[in-house]
Amino acid sequence: MPEIPDLEVFSMNLTKMLKGKVVKKLEVPYPKKLKTTVAALKKQIEKQKLTEIYREGKQLRLAFSNKNKLGWHLMLHGEPALFEGKDFPKWTIIALQFTDGSGLAMTDFQGQATVTLNPEESEVPDAMSKQVNTKFLKETFASSKKAIKEVLMDQDLIRGLGNAYTDEILYHARISPFSVANKIPGTQIKVLASSIKKVLKDGIKQILKHDKNLISGEYRDFMKVHHAKKEESPGGYAIRKHKVGSRKTYYTDEQELFS
Repeated sequence: MPEIPDLEVFSMNLTKMLKGKVVKKLEVPYPKKLKTTVAALKKQIEKQKLTEIYREGKQLRLAFSNKNKLGWHLMLHGEPALFEGKDFPKWTIIALQFTDGSGLAMTDFQGQATVTLNPEESEVPDAMSKQVNTKFLKETFASSKKAIKEVLMDQDLIRGLGNAYTDEILYHARISPFSVANKIPGTQIKVLASSIKKVLKDGIKQILKHDKNLISGEYRDFMKVHHAKKEESPGGYAIRKHKVGSRKTYYTDEQELFS
């Protein structure tokens, strides 16, 4: 699933490529996961200029000249895709055809990606925001007996963090993912607050270094522990894996367990 650094790069590049283009026609070949009607989408989006594409939590937001917005949640396998003319990419959920003949689609072979017209704004802070600081984390963790990884990935507490980057953040902060949230000392919470921003910003830099025009896919080769083919961390410790359901947690004994 695309996470904050991926979505930041996608939105940056898509804005650069598509800003100012006018939507000639909107098509929804797969309306099953649509959060509104096709008619409402057409009425509000067609003939409008695309002004910006940006990230909000785990979503992409497409903003238009009439102040309407589309929220795209890519879910596990959704991807933005560019196309020309009327030939949509395979597995298209929604497609915007622009007046210059180019187009932007969201595809998903599983059909789980969702489209929402004017999604509600959330009061839950984004992981990249200034609000997610030491004070906020201390307050958030204080009453929680859950594992720290579970807390960080709870979208009702902090928006945007997913499985891979949470592992990387906790490794950077040297905190075990199985630590009990309210047992983590204040000094380590301060380190964690810094690690969140540093790891996410570095992720953006690494992805752009790999492909400055990337608009889809997940580039993870630079990750220090969340990597299926790596056996040791940069510190020389064995990378351990713990699987719950379909989710794998990667960690090492360098990370302290607070319980």
